[in-house]
Amino acid sequence: MKAWTVGDNDNGGDEWGEEVRLTQQAVQAVNKLKPRPRFMVICGDLIHAMPGTPWRQEQERDLKGALRGTDPSIPLIFLSGNHDIGNTPTPDTIAQYCSSWGDDYFSFWVGGVLCLVLNSQLFFDSSACPDLRDAHEAWLVEQLEKAQSKACRHILVFQHIPLYLHSPEEENDYFNLERGVRDKLIQRFRQAGVKAVFSGHYHRNAGAVNDGLDMVVTSAIGCQLGTDPHGLRVVVVTEEKVVHRYYSLEQLIADGLEPDLQKLLA
Repeated sequence: MKAWTVGDNDNGGDEWGEEVRLTQQAVQAVNKLKPRPRFMVICGDLIHAMPGTPWRQEQERDLKGALRGTDPSIPLIFLSGNHDIGNTPTPDTIAQYCSSWGDDYFSFWVGGVLCLVLNSQLFFDSSACPDLRDAHEAWLVEQLEKAQSKACRHILVFQHIPLYLHSPEEENDYFNLERGVRDKLIQRFRQAGVKAVFSGHYHRNAGAVNDGLDMVVTSAIGCQLGTDPHGLRVVVVTEEKVVHRYYSLEQLIADGLEPDLQKLLA
C-alpha cells in the first residue's frame, strides 16, 4: 500500500503570513501520516505573486523555508501553475520556474506506477512559446506510447489545470481546459490506460469518473474559494486500484489516518 498526498498551494497575496502557517501545518500533517507517503505533490500555484510582480522572490524563499521541515524520506514533487509561469507563459517565465523549482514537465516511476507531470499552461495558452509547446507535445506522445508498451501497474497524470470540473461535456471555463484540447487529451489518456488525472487550480474539490478515467480536482492548502477546509488529498495505490480522499489539515494533525486508510481500501 502506498500513501501519497496532493494539494494546490496558491498562496493568497495579502494573507501571506497565514499561508505560510498553513503550509507549515500541511508539512506537519504529512510527516504524521502512516504509512509514510511515497511522495507529496503540490499541484501548482506554488506562490501567489505572478511573474514580474513584487514579492515573488520573498514568497519563494518563505515557501521553501516552510517546506524544509518535510521529512527527508518524503520526496516533494512540484507542478507549474499559472501563478508560477503566467497565464501566457514565455520562455523566460518557464526558465525562471525551472531555475527555482526544477523541470516543468517530467515522468517518474514508483513501485510499477508511471507518473507523468505536465505543464498544463502550455495547453491553456502557448502563444508566446510555441517551440516549448511543441517539445512538450512530442515528449507527451512519446511517454504515452512507451506506457502502452510497458507493464505499468497504473498510469497517473498530474497537471495544474483540470481537464474538466464535473463532466467532459461541460462548457469552457477559466478553471478547465478548452473543449478541443480537453477532448484530445482525454482520448489520448484513455487509449494509453491512464487511471487518474490529479489537478488543483479550482481552489475547491471537484471532479468525476468518466469511462474509467478519474478526474480529481483537489482544493488548496491555502486560499479557499468555496466551503472546503484547508487540507490535502491522500491517495492510496494498490495492485488493483487507486483510491483517494480529501482531509482537513486539522483532521490529519489530530487523528492520524492509518485505520481510515484501511477503510479506503475496503
